[in-house]
Amino acid sequence: MTDIARTSPPWLERFCAEGPRMAVPPMFRPVPGARAAAVLILFGEGPDGPDVLLTERAPTLNSHAGQPAFPGGRIDPGDRVGPDDDGAVAAALREAWEEAGVEPSGVDVLCTLPDLYLAHSRHLVTPVAGWWREPSDIAPGHPGEVATVARVPIAELVDPANRLMIRHPSGVRMGPAFRVREMLVWGFTAALLTRVLDAGGWNRPWDADRVEDLPPEDLNLAARD
Repeated sequence: MTDIARTSPPWLERFCAEGPRMAVPPMFRPVPGARAAAVLILFGEGPDGPDVLLTERAPTLNSHAGQPAFPGGRIDPGDRVGPDDDGAVAAALREAWEEAGVEPSGVDVLCTLPDLYLAHSRHLVTPVAGWWREPSDIAPGHPGEVATVARVPIAELVDPANRLMIRHPSGVRMGPAFRVREMLVWGFTAALLTRVLDAGGWNRPWDADRVEDLPPEDLNLAARD
């Protein structure tokens, strides 16, 4: 057992074991030529119990405007600190610091999850999971890029009352979604979050027949991509 495994809370043990072997759905399987990116799935323990950090992107952005997301972004050449390092961990921690004020020194990296291909932006995303050993104060780091940062309790995410399926106005189902902390979490982030909750054994049964159309304001923002 690693030192990190000993210091992280017991409720993360199953996730640390199951996350790295998480199944990748066909739509997210890697393809050649994708641009490398990383996101940080940051677990903590807040006043409302175990939680995960989410941001909401500014509505003025040209890509993924207004969408809730995990902190993250493209892997830069400077993020690679060795010949065998793909830079995902450094990029995820850097982006969390820039976007939300998360001090990297207070985060213990637990594991990385399988790479996921995001076809819309042609990015190959490496999810990096971390334990927020020493939480820092958080706030939007770039007002022009990040509108909101929030620690969302896992209990709220798995509450069946906060779960739904999102449908495009054309009638096509787009996938699972969450209504939490005044945010509608949908798309890639909701799909990844669903698999994270499954890996941790936290998910609860919910009504997948509860389907709502993507709100027009979210649809209009998504159309910019």
